[in-house]
Amino acid sequence: MHSNDTYDLSWDEWDELQRPAAETTDFDGVVDAALSRRGFLTGVVAYGSGAAVMGAGLLSGTSAQAQTASRFAFTPIAAQTDFTVHVPDGYSWHALAKWGEPLFSDAEELSQETGVSVASSDRVFGENTDGMEAFVVDGRQVIAVNHEYVNTKANLPHTGGEVQSADDVLTLQNMQGVTVMEIAEGAEGWAIVKDSDLNRRITQNTPMTIAGPAAGHPLLQTAADPEGTTVLGTMNNCGAGKTPWGTYLTCEENFNGYFGSTDPEFTAPDGYARYGIGMEGRYAYEKFDARFDTSKNPNEPHRFGYIVEIDPTDPSSTPIKHTALGRFKHENAAAVVAPDGRVVVYMGDDERGEFLYKFVSSGVYTPGGPTSALLDEGQLYVAKFNTDLTGEWVALTPEATGMDAAEIAIFTRQAASKVGATTMDRPEWVAVNPVAVEAYCALTNNKNRGVKPNAGGDDTAANGPNPRDENNYGQIVRWYPSNDDHAADTFAWDLYVMAGNPTVHEGAYGGSDNVNEGNLFNSPDGMQFDSTGMLWIQTDGDDDNEGDFAGMGNNQMLAGDPATGQIERFLTGPNGSEVTGLTWSADKRTMFVGIQHPTAPFPDGEGMLPRSAIIAVKRDDNERVG
Repeated sequence: MHSNDTYDLSWDEWDELQRPAAETTDFDGVVDAALSRRGFLTGVVAYGSGAAVMGAGLLSGTSAQAQTASRFAFTPIAAQTDFTVHVPDGYSWHALAKWGEPLFSDAEELSQETGVSVASSDRVFGENTDGMEAFVVDGRQVIAVNHEYVNTKANLPHTGGEVQSADDVLTLQNMQGVTVMEIAEGAEGWAIVKDSDLNRRITQNTPMTIAGPAAGHPLLQTAADPEGTTVLGTMNNCGAGKTPWGTYLTCEENFNGYFGSTDPEFTAPDGYARYGIGMEGRYAYEKFDARFDTSKNPNEPHRFGYIVEIDPTDPSSTPIKHTALGRFKHENAAAVVAPDGRVVVYMGDDERGEFLYKFVSSGVYTPGGPTSALLDEGQLYVAKFNTDLTGEWVALTPEATGMDAAEIAIFTRQAASKVGATTMDRPEWVAVNPVAVEAYCALTNNKNRGVKPNAGGDDTAANGPNPRDENNYGQIVRWYPSNDDHAADTFAWDLYVMAGNPTVHEGAYGGSDNVNEGNLFNSPDGMQFDSTGMLWIQTDGDDDNEGDFAGMGNNQMLAGDPATGQIERFLTGPNGSEVTGLTWSADKRTMFVGIQHPTAPFPDGEGMLPRSAIIAVKRDDNERVG
């Protein structure tokens, strides 16, 4: 199966190879069933979030557009289908950091013929930028950014993209993980501060500490780590988060695709199937690095799928995997402090039919106080959504699941299934509004909704926040914690938007009323609030601009007003790319945006290797952009 074709697949497509869907479905019947729910959907999609804070009242989509133009400090742009970035008039952009760009003077420059050398592969800016956060360290500006996976045809041009040696594997391992880098703005714009003492690469071979209830458990012990408390590396780092005390949270998502067996007779342990761990890894690691050979190290996959805390102020610090936050395909980590000082972390499990979680610390956060136990001691919950627009957070306890605390931490999906959590349409990023007590989750899409159960056998029939079968467009669910307390056990919910295409479909597949011909999009993925309470939505979906997706163009970034539901397009990426990851400079005059896996020769031009990149977007008048 190791071929250029499989290397080019999205992670969802890779998972489908391991567990294919039914070959045929009655799509006409599916649409009819969804349309019959239109009356219900009309009540589910609501406007007016944060109304008391923003003074907007509960507005219809039409009146919202008439009353809130001032909330959008840009002229919306049209959909695009070309191979570069577009931003509104009055704004401009340039590349801040590109895959292969040296962080240190001793790193070689990228070669168009051979890519990045193995010797320099952990000394340069990594591949496929994703979630990121900005920090100020002693007056200097630092960005920590994830590198989710690799594009082997670009990264190994000398082999045509084939993984052929241990050096190839090491090169790919080093291109992933996290970059921590100092940046500064000069006459030519923002750039990496080369050789900064804060610059650091964290790769799939960086030593890390395992903490929390699973630390030391027999299922985490290996021959190289008989105590089960130290692991090498972090992988498939997708979204991110920031703790109230100023550390970076990186999230391990599709870790399952890195493991395989060189023994065709190997019998997989219990738990592999639920997490999609198969007999063959995506990049042939198992052939050249025994750590990823499950026939030799069957416990190694249990050591991935966690949230990892990194201190961006100290390059010598050891990252920590926090098992109390559960093991699944972590998309991002949205941390907020509850009224009583406890720390709440919202998390999505990005797979079709999986769940939405939150963790509530036992201890309270005090500025300047100890934080070492806040992400290791507490309660993990999973969401259950009711059709009456209420919901509850169900505690994953030994009493509720029949599993001990370590088992819950290692096999979190199984624990959530046991308590009857609501299956979701690929929970991606969670964003918490800074000016209203509410949170949002991007449910990016789910072609398997109503077609087959999830990997645990849970029901995936259409349900409250996931109302459409064969959902290829996605939606954003929003919830309001009871008593304005993110630590509360109950909540109310609605849908902020259902993406769709009203130029092709009527009813449910046309989308909610705040979707129109001018702001078409599909597959909401990344989300981030700015300091004013505007929600920025990034997409990772179908950009062929045909059929169901006609008029949507390339993947994009939109701005949404939570108070009214109005959504407008701000930025488009190059064809073939995903727009993902967003943060701001300390003065909010620059917006940093990630462009992942461009297929065209972006950003260097024709004849050059395509390079994922962080771009810096500014207003030409140098006013704030968030």
